[in-house]
Amino acid sequence: MSSIVSSNSDQKIHALIAYILMLLGLFTAIPVFIGALWAMFTRSGSLGSVYHSHYTNLIRVFWWSVFWCIVGLFLSIIGIGFLIWGIVWLWALYRMVSGLAKIVADEPYRL
Repeated sequence: MSSIVSSNSDQKIHALIAYILMLLGLFTAIPVFIGALWAMFTRSGSLGSVYHSHYTNLIRVFWWSVFWCIVGLFLSIIGIGFLIWGIVWLWALYRMVSGLAKIVADEPYRL
């Protein structure tokens, strides 16, 4: 099976694109979905490399954020949901910025 991503530099570039799209998605909704899909589709080519953990981080951040935003939606009726959304936003921002710092240094993301 051929992979979408071929070399380490390509893997790094694809992971950086996914990080940037997901960071933009914290301010506008559409790029977060594009970044998550980008990470999901390019992850298979990174197996065994430093960048595989970055793709895993991006995908986990996306799915956990979706889960907690849905929980926050239901709890917004009693006001707690807004707090949950703020915490999720800060958590996702932290995970993305720390991931960007690690990928620039060519370090894996510790999961």
